[in-house]
Amino acid sequence: MSGLKVMIIDDSKTIRRTAETLLQREGFEVVTVVDGFEALSKITESNPDIIFVDIMMPRLDGYQTCALIKNSEQYRNTPIIMLSSKDSLFDRAKGQIVGSDEYLTKPFSKDELLDAIRTHVKS
Repeated sequence: MSGLKVMIIDDSKTIRRTAETLLQREGFEVVTVVDGFEALSKITESNPDIIFVDIMMPRLDGYQTCALIKNSEQYRNTPIIMLSSKDSLFDRAKGQIVGSDEYLTKPFSKDELLDAIRTHVKS
Protein backbone atom coordinates (compact mmCIF):
# COMPACT_ATOMS: atom_id res chain seq x y z
CA MET A 1 0.00 0.00 0.00
CA SER A 2 2.86 2.39 0.63
CA GLY A 3 3.78 4.61 -2.29
CA LEU A 4 0.16 5.28 -3.17
CA LYS A 5 -0.73 8.91 -3.78
CA VAL A 6 -3.45 10.39 -1.56
CA MET A 7 -5.05 13.82 -2.07
CA ILE A 8 -6.54 15.61 0.95
CA ILE A 9 -8.89 18.51 0.13
CA ASP A 10 -9.84 20.48 3.24
CA ASP A 11 -9.93 24.16 4.14
CA SER A 12 -8.83 23.33 7.71
CA LYS A 13 -5.06 23.45 8.08
CA THR A 14 -5.33 21.21 11.16
CA ILE A 15 -7.21 18.48 9.29
CA ARG A 16 -4.82 18.63 6.32
CA ARG A 17 -1.75 18.42 8.56
CA THR A 18 -3.19 15.63 10.71
CA ALA A 19 -4.17 13.47 7.75
CA GLU A 20 -0.90 14.20 5.96
CA THR A 21 1.20 13.23 9.00
CA LEU A 22 -0.76 10.04 9.69
CA LEU A 23 -0.58 8.90 6.07
CA GLN A 24 3.05 9.84 5.44
CA ARG A 25 4.08 7.75 8.47
CA GLU A 26 2.40 4.80 6.73
CA GLY A 27 4.42 5.40 3.55
CA PHE A 28 1.84 7.22 1.42
CA GLU A 29 2.65 10.17 -0.78
CA VAL A 30 0.26 12.95 0.27
CA VAL A 31 -0.88 16.00 -1.68
CA THR A 32 -2.88 18.57 0.29
CA VAL A 33 -5.05 21.32 -1.14
CA VAL A 34 -7.21 23.97 0.53
CA ASP A 35 -10.32 23.92 -1.66
CA GLY A 36 -12.08 22.43 -4.65
CA PHE A 37 -10.75 24.94 -7.17
CA GLU A 38 -7.16 24.24 -6.17
CA ALA A 39 -7.90 20.49 -6.25
CA LEU A 40 -9.22 20.65 -9.80
CA SER A 41 -6.05 22.36 -10.97
CA LYS A 42 -3.72 20.02 -9.03
CA ILE A 43 -5.43 16.72 -9.76
CA THR A 44 -3.94 16.32 -13.25
CA GLU A 45 -0.37 16.99 -12.11
CA SER A 46 -0.60 14.76 -9.02
CA ASN A 47 -2.86 11.98 -10.39
CA PRO A 48 -3.93 10.65 -6.95
CA ASP A 49 -4.96 7.04 -6.28
CA ILE A 50 -7.63 8.17 -3.78
CA ILE A 51 -9.10 11.52 -2.71
CA PHE A 52 -10.44 12.63 0.67
CA VAL A 53 -12.60 15.75 0.40
CA ASP A 54 -14.17 17.93 3.07
CA ILE A 55 -17.81 18.82 2.47
CA MET A 56 -17.91 22.31 3.98
CA MET A 57 -15.48 24.52 2.04
CA PRO A 58 -15.71 28.02 0.62
CA ARG A 59 -16.14 28.68 -3.12
CA LEU A 60 -16.59 25.05 -4.23
CA ASP A 61 -17.92 22.64 -1.61
CA GLY A 62 -17.07 18.96 -1.34
CA TYR A 63 -20.23 17.80 -3.12
CA GLN A 64 -19.52 20.04 -6.11
CA THR A 65 -15.85 19.04 -6.13
CA CYS A 66 -16.74 15.34 -6.00
CA ALA A 67 -19.30 15.68 -8.81
CA LEU A 68 -16.83 17.53 -11.06
CA ILE A 69 -14.11 14.93 -10.50
CA LYS A 70 -16.49 12.00 -11.04
CA ASN A 71 -17.79 13.60 -14.26
CA SER A 72 -14.25 13.59 -15.65
CA GLU A 73 -13.51 10.63 -17.91
CA GLN A 74 -9.96 10.42 -16.57
CA TYR A 75 -10.86 10.42 -12.84
CA ARG A 76 -14.30 8.76 -12.87
CA ASN A 77 -12.90 5.63 -11.19
CA THR A 78 -10.73 7.42 -8.62
CA PRO A 79 -12.22 6.69 -5.18
CA ILE A 80 -13.49 9.78 -3.33
CA ILE A 81 -14.10 9.71 0.41
CA MET A 82 -16.22 12.53 1.84
CA LEU A 83 -15.11 14.02 5.17
CA SER A 84 -17.59 15.88 7.34
CA SER A 85 -18.47 16.82 10.87
CA LYS A 86 -22.11 16.38 9.81
CA ASP A 87 -23.45 12.86 10.11
CA SER A 88 -27.04 13.05 8.91
CA LEU A 89 -28.69 10.61 6.55
CA PHE A 90 -29.30 13.51 4.15
CA ASP A 91 -25.57 14.38 4.02
CA ARG A 92 -24.61 10.74 3.41
CA ALA A 93 -27.25 10.37 0.68
CA LYS A 94 -26.12 13.57 -1.02
CA GLY A 95 -22.55 12.22 -0.98
CA GLN A 96 -23.69 9.04 -2.72
CA ILE A 97 -25.67 11.00 -5.30
CA VAL A 98 -22.58 12.98 -6.38
CA GLY A 99 -20.53 9.77 -6.62
CA SER A 100 -18.56 9.52 -3.39
CA ASP A 101 -17.36 6.03 -2.48
CA GLU A 102 -17.50 6.44 1.30
CA TYR A 103 -18.37 8.97 3.98
CA LEU A 104 -16.21 9.49 7.10
CA THR A 105 -17.17 11.76 9.97
CA LYS A 106 -14.66 14.03 11.68
CA PRO A 107 -12.78 13.53 13.82
CA PHE A 108 -11.51 10.49 11.97
CA SER A 109 -8.91 8.02 13.21
CA LYS A 110 -5.80 6.75 11.48
CA ASP A 111 -7.49 3.34 11.21
CA GLU A 112 -10.54 4.85 9.48
CA LEU A 113 -8.29 6.54 6.89
CA LEU A 114 -6.28 3.37 6.30
CA ASP A 115 -9.38 1.16 6.13
CA ALA A 116 -10.90 3.49 3.50
CA ILE A 117 -7.71 3.29 1.43
CA ARG A 118 -7.51 -0.51 1.76
CA THR A 119 -11.18 -0.86 0.81
CA HIS A 120 -11.17 1.39 -2.24
CA VAL A 121 -7.67 1.22 -3.74
CA LYS A 122 -6.67 -1.97 -5.46
CA SER A 123 -2.91 -2.25 -5.18
